[in-house]
Amino acid sequence: MSQIIVNDPAVESYSIGPDSAPFIIAEVSCNHNGDINRAFEIIEAAAKAGAHSVKFQPYTADTMTLDINEGEFAITDEKSLWTGYNLYKLYQEAYTPWEWHKALFDKVREFGMIPLSTPFDATAVDFLEKEVNPGIYKIASFENTDIPLIEKVAKTGKPMIISTGMATSEELEETVTAAKNAGCKELILLQCTSAYPSDAEDANLATMADMRERFGVQIGLSDHTLGLAVPLVSVAMGATVIEKHFMLRRADGGHDSAFSLEPKELEDLVVESKRAWQAIGKVSYGPSSPKEEKSLVYRRSLYIVEDVKAGDTLTEENVRAIRPGLGLKPKYMKELLGKVATADLKRGTALKHEHYK
Repeated sequence: MSQIIVNDPAVESYSIGPDSAPFIIAEVSCNHNGDINRAFEIIEAAAKAGAHSVKFQPYTADTMTLDINEGEFAITDEKSLWTGYNLYKLYQEAYTPWEWHKALFDKVREFGMIPLSTPFDATAVDFLEKEVNPGIYKIASFENTDIPLIEKVAKTGKPMIISTGMATSEELEETVTAAKNAGCKELILLQCTSAYPSDAEDANLATMADMRERFGVQIGLSDHTLGLAVPLVSVAMGATVIEKHFMLRRADGGHDSAFSLEPKELEDLVVESKRAWQAIGKVSYGPSSPKEEKSLVYRRSLYIVEDVKAGDTLTEENVRAIRPGLGLKPKYMKELLGKVATADLKRGTALKHEHYK
């Protein structure tokens, strides 16, 4: 799988793929709680934690839904974090003002990270292209079947990341085909469970390898579980991108706080996901490093354990397999038992073929 190069106009290009440590996206979403200075602090904290990208969501309540407080427009699931809201009120409280985006992108770029945004409709794509010129786009799970939106983003010619929450294989086939036909040459699909928060047993990370083979694209994870276990396992499954919601303190509250990482947790994700990626390595037998080669000396091998005179018979009493490993391999024990020593051999002699006949 080829590396994908993200060419942001204001920061150094970044390579995403199996030859690089996972690309870690800190999703701000609504965690700024309506305060741009808090958003700046989140960006700085993400940079200090080692994130590679910070992501925003340009929408308004009016671009998302209708102001209706009944039927399917009302959130009535008692288990939902947002029960009691209608969709319009939720998005009205959670949105990131569009006029913030230039300042937010500039701040992300100031710290050398890749700014990323999730457009939810065509007007957002036009806005982003004109105002901030992102080097890469992200499509949210709830828009992964919005073919006109996907085609519009694809026509920018920029890399695209698509979360796959709720999508069937047939829907993803349609989505991937539409993106490629519209001009997207670099695509990453993120396994995602669209529940907030989601449970580890619903992550179904085995789907990732199937997506990579089925669609011929890079794979990753957009994660809403609590903790780091699921994203770290995803690295072993081939994830090249990991996205997690991020905030300064869950105690600050907010619509997404329950499933957001704090700075130390994000730092741990950055560090441990890189270690997990390094640990995958390649198919390798035998010592994998000069450090491991030094351990060969501590294998078991055949040694003289009682003084032997030339002509004495070698037996289990005077030859044993012990550490270190400078003598013959233990597999030669059967061969040499009953043979005679060709010379005087002191206790502690590493046995060689020339020592018996």
